[in-house]
Order: sequence, then structure tokens, then C-alpha cells
Amino acid sequence: MEEIIRNSISVKLKILEDKELQKRIGLAANACIDVFRSGGKVLLCGNGGSAADAQHIAAELSGRFNYDRPPLFAEALHVNSSFVTAVANDYSYEAVFARMLQAMGREGDILIGISTSGNSANILNAMAKARELKIQTIGLTGLTGGKLLEVSDILLNVPSDETARIQESHILIGHILCDLIEKAMFPREND
Repeated sequence: MEEIIRNSISVKLKILEDKELQKRIGLAANACIDVFRSGGKVLLCGNGGSAADAQHIAAELSGRFNYDRPPLFAEALHVNSSFVTAVANDYSYEAVFARMLQAMGREGDILIGISTSGNSANILNAMAKARELKIQTIGLTGLTGGKLLEVSDILLNVPSDETARIQESHILIGHILCDLIEKAMFPREND
């Protein structure tokens, strides 16, 4: 148990020391702020635990994070289970996020694709569709970036190759983004 905790802390310390990654996190937050200020939305997608992370981050933005304020338009692309199962059945699972993005996404929005390996076919297809639709892309992944490296406008790659440690850090980065976005969009006197 102690080794797991130490490994998790170690990855977060690497993020703390990686000024280039922190700069990219800031760029991602600023891109989201710009989109929200122009009336756009942030859409997210992921599989399994990354789907839960996508939904978690969307909820923090569309609900509230640290304090009461107006909602922001953020949504995880998988939340309509009837849509996901119909498209997976009628087309393929690799098409579900790209197809929902085609329905919901508009030029000037942002898509955050979450994949610990960076190689999930349905995430890569959604990122390709985003490019087609002139939607900015942010990839949230692990150490190497996988194929997301090639298709992300901003890549946030956690310095680890262990799925659990990557996912723990994805939520940390998600919370940092939510904090920065909320403070910029709805500043309070003490901020």
C-alpha cells in the first residue's frame, strides 16, 4: 500500500517539476476560457475510467467547482447510453465519439480526448473529426502520448506509463483546469 501511495506522489512531483507540462496545462485552460467566453462548449470523451474522468470534469464545469456560479457548457460524449449502443451496433464502437461530436460539436468548440495509452481508436477518430469540424483538440494521456501526440493541438501527457497513476493524475489536471477556468470566468474579490 505504501509503495502505491509513493508511486502516486512521485508522478505528481514529476508534474510539479515539469514546467513545460505546466505551461501546456495553462494553455489548455486558456483555450477553454476563450471558448467559453465566445459562447462555445467543451466536449470530452474517454473509455472506462477515462469516460468517468470525462464525465467528472464535465460535471465540475457545468455544475460548479469551488463556488456557486453560472454553469458552463461542458459535456461528456458518452452520457447518452442509447446513442452509444445504437451507433456501436449500427456502425462500430470506433465511430461513437466521432458521430456524437458531429452532432454536438461546432467550429470554435474544444474536444478533450482522454486515453491513458493515447491509442484508443474511438478517441483518435473523434480527434480526426474535430479537425474536420475546426474544433480545437486537447489530448490527455500518458508518458509517450501514443497516437494522440500526432492529433492533439495541446497534449497533456502525464509522466507515467502505469494506467492507475495516469488516471490519478488526469483528475489532478482536470481539477487544475476547472479551478483556472472558474476563477477566470467568474472572478471573486479575493481571487
